[in-house]
Amino acid sequence: MATRILSIDGGGIRGVIPAMVLTHLEERCGKPVAELFDVVAGTSTGGILALGLTCPGAEGRPRYSAQDMVDLYAQEGETIFPSRRFAILRQLHDEKYSAEGLEEVLKRKLGDARLKDALTDVLVTSYDIGRRQPLFFRSVRAKDEPEEHDFAMRDVARATSAAPTYFEPARLPAKPPHPAYTLVDGGVFANNPAMCALVDRSTVGGGQDELTMVSLGTGVLTRSLSYEDAKHWGLIGWGRHVLDIVFDGVSDTVDYQLATPARGALPAPADGPRQGQRRPRRRQRGQRRSAQARGRGRHQGQRRRARETLRAAERLMDPPEGRVIAD
Repeated sequence: MATRILSIDGGGIRGVIPAMVLTHLEERCGKPVAELFDVVAGTSTGGILALGLTCPGAEGRPRYSAQDMVDLYAQEGETIFPSRRFAILRQLHDEKYSAEGLEEVLKRKLGDARLKDALTDVLVTSYDIGRRQPLFFRSVRAKDEPEEHDFAMRDVARATSAAPTYFEPARLPAKPPHPAYTLVDGGVFANNPAMCALVDRSTVGGGQDELTMVSLGTGVLTRSLSYEDAKHWGLIGWGRHVLDIVFDGVSDTVDYQLATPARGALPAPADGPRQGQRRPRRRQRGQRRSAQARGRGRHQGQRRRARETLRAAERLMDPPEGRVIAD
């Protein structure tokens, strides 16, 4: 029996990119994501998308379409990530953003929906800093053992998106006598949850021979970090970059782990891209631009990458049958 897996990376507000791809997919196939895939896995913003797209609505249909999730980023982005003066200074002693805006949006959008009620199997990642171990929110287990493993979807979304330095950790109750969970963003170990979903499905899904994996990212880091800059960094210098480095490195590692057995390819040399890949263009650090110009360039880059991702998604789809094909 073939199993179709959708995996969505973390990436903050850049989650609008996979949301746009999934909007295109729903339009082309004429079905919601919850009907197109047997498993939807997500980390951080990808976890919010996974939960939103499988949240039950009226008459057993999804409460939200992929287009609704695109609109969420456009309409609620400022609520979740409000513009703040002296944000970098604040991060030296506290989280960058208050969690109140995020929690308000999640409560309003997901309401009282439970993980066990997801319309298709869902896997969402988080990390428990109290127990020092990963935590996987799985709808399959929530259905089998609701007293211990079922949580409100809004609480799961809050836990998977609690990025260190950006939001305070989430605290979820555990079944007595166990202590409560203290949870941060699953991106610290699985920013790309594709391998987690693959292993999980291979373990609990009966070992299907045929798997279709669609793994959606949220763009790539294109700015190079030079040796001349990094060699003088201390705690503050590394603190500004280490989270992006960890998230990006984890995602690229999973891409490699999945692509190598699928393509039968050997590792590429360290100084070159894998076969079939284009080396990402590196933007050199130019003259200092104003904050407004930086923001404009960032948004233009995101829109350009979104268009490129949409074109790539079209090549992976078979319109006559609405079938998703993975390389």
